[in-house]
Amino acid sequence: MKKKCPNDENLAAANNSVIDKAVEKLCETYKDSKGINHIEGFNLPNETEVMSILNDLTEVIFPGYTGKKMMSIHGIHYNVGEILSRVYMDLTDQTARAFRYNCEMKKCKECNVPKMSEDAVRHLINSLPGIRETMKIDVMAFFEGDPAAKSLDEIVLSYPGIKAITIHRISHELYMKNVPLIPRMMSEYAHRTTGIDIHPGAKLGKSIFIDHGTGVVIGETAEIGDGTKMYQGVTLGALSFPKDACGNIIKGLKRHPTIGKNVTIYAGATILGNILIGEGSVIGGNVWLTEPVEPGTLVTIAPPELKIRIRGK
Repeated sequence: MKKKCPNDENLAAANNSVIDKAVEKLCETYKDSKGINHIEGFNLPNETEVMSILNDLTEVIFPGYTGKKMMSIHGIHYNVGEILSRVYMDLTDQTARAFRYNCEMKKCKECNVPKMSEDAVRHLINSLPGIRETMKIDVMAFFEGDPAAKSLDEIVLSYPGIKAITIHRISHELYMKNVPLIPRMMSEYAHRTTGIDIHPGAKLGKSIFIDHGTGVVIGETAEIGDGTKMYQGVTLGALSFPKDACGNIIKGLKRHPTIGKNVTIYAGATILGNILIGEGSVIGGNVWLTEPVEPGTLVTIAPPELKIRIRGK
């Protein structure tokens, strides 16, 4: 039998002391109300459950593409009914958690959480046929806008822009019903899986085309017209944040651009503030724009001055 070395015991005691001190200090930080712990509070929405619900909703919009089960046109009614029944129960539970949290944080005296949750979920489910019809138009916009696209199936299965737009259209419906937390959880999932960051409050028209997409940022109050094309690195952001007399940011104001119909925005363009980009305009790559643009305008920047020389000379 191996004997314990005294040094081993000293080391273990030292480790325990370090852990005990860290535990005490951490527990002290939990006693304030600065909002990054949720001890003794209502259960928050569960990220794993929300993502599972989102996958089910995606399956309804693009049936058969997830590969979770074989779909048949003869059994599709049963399949969709099964999925939506599960979504209704699971999402009602998650939205109830979100509404309870919100009521607790705002100390609301009258919150009919069950009714608010059911209304939000019913609204989303009733919106699904319209979302699916819009996504048909979006997929076709990708096919017509990208010469590299070989088929509609390829676009649905592999294009990050379609995934981001699909998730946005789902999260936006919940946002419109004032569901806390969950719309942002969905949009951030899309962000980290596609590189495209669309706030659930943004309003997207039909036939939207986001090519490549990495680094695209679309703010909460942005509005994007039908037929808009965007490329990687585009930002539709806020120019500044108005503050009240106490210096606090005023929330809820329109602070992001409105993009008219059939506008093309090339890679790296940054459009900031509550401005209107007129219908049919073209915004060139790397443009920095904070002024409104009339319809049919072409905005570009002067080519940079290049210096080319042979290395070593």
